[in-house]
Amino acid sequence: MKEIVITSLEAGQRMDRLLGKYLREAPKSFLYKMMRKKNITLNGKKAEGSEKLREGDVIRLFFSQETLEKFSGSREEIQEADRQYPYRKLDVLYEDEHVLFINKPAGMLTQKARPEDRSLVEYLIGYLLRSQAVTAKDLEHFRPSVCNRLDRNTSGIVAAGKTVAGLQELGKLFHDRTMDKYYRCVVKGELKEACRLEGYLAKDGEANQVRIFREEREDARPICTEYVPLGHGGGLTLLEVKLITGRSHQIRAHLSSIGHPILGDPKYGDEKLNRYAAARYGIKYQMLHSQRIRMPVLAGTLAPLSGKVIEAGMPDCFRRVLEGEFGSTQAWNGKE
Repeated sequence: MKEIVITSLEAGQRMDRLLGKYLREAPKSFLYKMMRKKNITLNGKKAEGSEKLREGDVIRLFFSQETLEKFSGSREEIQEADRQYPYRKLDVLYEDEHVLFINKPAGMLTQKARPEDRSLVEYLIGYLLRSQAVTAKDLEHFRPSVCNRLDRNTSGIVAAGKTVAGLQELGKLFHDRTMDKYYRCVVKGELKEACRLEGYLAKDGEANQVRIFREEREDARPICTEYVPLGHGGGLTLLEVKLITGRSHQIRAHLSSIGHPILGDPKYGDEKLNRYAAARYGIKYQMLHSQRIRMPVLAGTLAPLSGKVIEAGMPDCFRRVLEGEFGSTQAWNGKE
């Protein structure tokens, strides 16, 4: 008999999904059959598998050791995989028992695009292993992950769940758009008035590029972007952008569509201006930074985040351009 006591990391997920992680080689039909026969129980009672697990719940598997080993898979393979998570110092902006917020540098993938890639997710797990927030054994049943994505060459705030409950609740906030998300960017030209842009965005998956339209189209989704100018210099404007909808490349393409592309943007930017910025300031990536998130009033798992504002500081590339073109970095401190 094997006994599984649910930890805070595992709480919040369905029982059948957790069983699938412990018994990776077992068919689902086998697991449901064992629950019907009470060879798998939850807190001493018959279970259906759809139950949401809570911390302290006890699952008992009335199996022989041979059966457990057969369906659990190779522990050596798991341990070897756990050793593949590299450690990299992360700029952690906020962390509690369930979630953390990280300031991702430009040039880093948020999630893997290919099996051989190293992304923020791998560095996140490496960080949590090193800080002992999770153990290699925990990773057999739940892997912490990110709740939102930034383009590889966009810097700023990425939220992650350390526990099932944290990942689910934070993911719901992003899905429901109940938090305010603000970006900073440097764009071509002078914009002097705050503006609310609306339009429609169509994505070309093969080219990994989008197009913006003013009129509604069958293949395009509605978008809304608000911005406030914070300062000007050298024919450039520092903007604070509030993301109302969150489509792929939305800010980059939307600003480019009105003639104000982001400095350094290789897809939607101005080639001549980008060459100047690269030569004078060493700009390698688009100057777009997820700078601030304002959380709504929250309860339960995310109560410690209720009403909080998470901020990511000014990247060096912004500092260089603002000092060189604006004469100072004072514009960064502009009001909403």
